[in-house]
Amino acid sequence: MNELRNMTAGPVLLPGDDGFDQARRPWNLAVDQQVRAVVEAADADDVAAVIGYARLHGLAVTAQPSGHGASGDTEGTILLRTGRLGGVEIRDGVARVGAGVKWGEVLAAASPLGLTGLAGSSPVVSVTGYTLGGGLSWFSRKYGFAADSVRAVEAVDADGGRVRVTAERDPELFWALRGGGGDFAIVTALEFDLHPAPTLYGGRIIWPADRAEHVMAAFREVTADAPEELSVWFQLLTPPGAPGFVMADCTYLGADPGALLRPFEAVGGAIADTRRRLPVAELASICDEPVDPSPGVGHTELLTRLDDEVAGVLAGEPIEPLLAVQVRHLGGAVARPVEGGGAVERLAEPYLVHALGLPSPEVAERMERLGKSLVPFSTGRRPFTMLHGGEQAAAAFSPETLARLRDLKRARDPLSVIRSNFPVLG
Repeated sequence: MNELRNMTAGPVLLPGDDGFDQARRPWNLAVDQQVRAVVEAADADDVAAVIGYARLHGLAVTAQPSGHGASGDTEGTILLRTGRLGGVEIRDGVARVGAGVKWGEVLAAASPLGLTGLAGSSPVVSVTGYTLGGGLSWFSRKYGFAADSVRAVEAVDADGGRVRVTAERDPELFWALRGGGGDFAIVTALEFDLHPAPTLYGGRIIWPADRAEHVMAAFREVTADAPEELSVWFQLLTPPGAPGFVMADCTYLGADPGALLRPFEAVGGAIADTRRRLPVAELASICDEPVDPSPGVGHTELLTRLDDEVAGVLAGEPIEPLLAVQVRHLGGAVARPVEGGGAVERLAEPYLVHALGLPSPEVAERMERLGKSLVPFSTGRRPFTMLHGGEQAAAAFSPETLARLRDLKRARDPLSVIRSNFPVLG
């Protein structure tokens, strides 16, 4: 594979090279990515060269800007890092970003304009990978999935051709790239609509863990009839070696939510409250998630309801040895069909549960127990961006959508030159 070095402007690392093991690591350090080479693309021409090489030699290419969402299904592939494909341009409310751009960069550029992209909670997640999987945002209840806002995709297809994909030029591929994952082309840049956010209110309230049931009751009350401008997440957190906490995180597209959050204030005993008006550029400060790679295991469920019985499962007992259990309020625009929408599945379920822990047999057992206890109240589906190692793409799609995606994969990439984190044919 040494000839790859003569075909690309970006560096190529092979097993045994200094830095190879570091370069192949994904964001989740618990995931082991065994690959034949790592190529850091300098530009779209490098992407095309790697695809052409892989096609000629019967290999597959896995593209990752930074490795969020890695599944470990990379055996024998060339890992193509697209993190160097940068650049954020905003014109007339439309952003164009390179495949390596992270959400923090977009928000920093959009914030002074009174605009926002449909970012999640972390500033270091790549826009491209997140959007290819649908992209469930703080503002999705109001504006839908990130994939819904995509206008155009610049990519390299499985034949090594440079393409610009729009609804007019290639409607089927455009449909698939908006929520169907990265199995159909390797994206080099995205264009998408930004949305109004002239004022933003948000923050976190923290209580001791023994207030969990009271906070859960307030969460249920607040989310029962919350307007789409308001998003609220409930979270239990048990840092290693420290007392546990229960938290309510919120964003409100407006200057002041008024009485909408008053049930949380009635709980009493809060030990911190960071709620305030804040610029969109500081959105990530609400959850203040780690920005460096770390190991972890997770489990996600979509809930059909959050009544007393479900609330008891989630907040009625300690979550140890798990690190966190988060409940997100859904509904609004993520549940409504979109005319001309992409492959991302609408979420009729009103709530999402996500559990996180450090890899260990004890954590695996506790996570399995939590999952089983939620079976009567969940649908078994997961958002694509919240699939975890050992799960398959089929869990994120209806049978009809999955069949359509598989037909497109067979037609456009019959040699399976491109392999996403969760292949649709898996």
